[in-house]
Amino acid sequence: MSIAPIFKALRRHKTAVILIVLQIAVCCAILCNSIYLIKARVDRMTRSSGVAESELVALDLRNLGDAYQGASADGAIRHDLALLRALPGVTAATMASQFPYGNSSWGTSIGLKPDDEAHKFEVSMSMVSPGFAETLGLKLQQGRWFSNEEYGEQGNMMNQMNMPVGIVTRSLANRLFPAGDALGKSVYLGKTPTRIVGIIDDLMRPDGFQADVHSYDSIVLPVKPNGGSYLLRVAPQDRGRTLEAAETALLKADPDRIIVSKKTLEEMRHDRYGRDRAVVWLLVIVSVCMLAISAFGISGLVSFWVQQRTKQIGVRRALGATRGDILHHFQIENFLIVSGGIVLGMLLAFGMNQLLMAKYELPRLPLFYLPIGALVLWLLGQAAVLGPALRAAAISPAIATRSA
Repeated sequence: MSIAPIFKALRRHKTAVILIVLQIAVCCAILCNSIYLIKARVDRMTRSSGVAESELVALDLRNLGDAYQGASADGAIRHDLALLRALPGVTAATMASQFPYGNSSWGTSIGLKPDDEAHKFEVSMSMVSPGFAETLGLKLQQGRWFSNEEYGEQGNMMNQMNMPVGIVTRSLANRLFPAGDALGKSVYLGKTPTRIVGIIDDLMRPDGFQADVHSYDSIVLPVKPNGGSYLLRVAPQDRGRTLEAAETALLKADPDRIIVSKKTLEEMRHDRYGRDRAVVWLLVIVSVCMLAISAFGISGLVSFWVQQRTKQIGVRRALGATRGDILHHFQIENFLIVSGGIVLGMLLAFGMNQLLMAKYELPRLPLFYLPIGALVLWLLGQAAVLGPALRAAAISPAIATRSA
């Protein structure tokens, strides 16, 4: 089929064609960026935290009694942990100053040399007590865990910033030592060296759900926290019952304390990603609305053209044009209009992405999202034009000539 008659027909409806092209262009720009942003948010929400989320529950509490102050805090915490480990179904328990999706976040700077401000790495710092790795389900890749003799009190070690040993995540180890020889090397949190004795699988920072890079840059230190949250590892089906039992046991041991929250880690994850889910749904709704508006616009325009061209279609049918020829005419016509909108839309998509990069610090739109958006719009255009085109193809030559 020759395209020249199609271009000639389109030139007779310049205003309508331009409006549809602009509509397709705007839709293409929004669609490409929306697909990219949705993919980025979904990837963020589905990242692994590095812990046994389905088996963990957390109790965040505030201890008001004198037993939890100063030097006596360690003994009181050990007494609480003994109560919690004795609960039915509890396989491990620990006190944690921070953990993925928790409300507390500790950070520090790590250097490869003392006082080397030019080469500092901002990392998350987890102070842990014995049982932390077993409770969270951390997996050791290289080296060893801390020995009992290496654990120290938070006040003494933090005041002096004296951390003889530490365990880092694989991501942080690769950043610090790209050659892959981090085990046994020393880093500096202050003026004294901290030797890396172990490397674990990635452990998400408490604030890692917000970041797209360096979410797993964490160092674990054998510093017994004197406050934080109690984490318990139980079978998934026992989580609700265990939370109630743990709260009862802790309040019975010390009625003066306050249980701030008690949740499963999956509930905490769900809460943390609430904004991301809202953004995804908003972008999906906007994209669907734009596609629907474009589809209705294309279908309405083609229906109007079919009514205007009834006699012309009848003449073509009388001269030997088949129904397939009429159908293909409108399909090709629509393809050309949509293609023009897509070309303009790709330019708008880049412009919109540049604005998002400048205002919201988003990364550059990858090129492969453009053909995805183009394919969606081409398919949409063909689906929208199919109904009116089939009605045009069904026009009888006799009826068309009598309508003159």
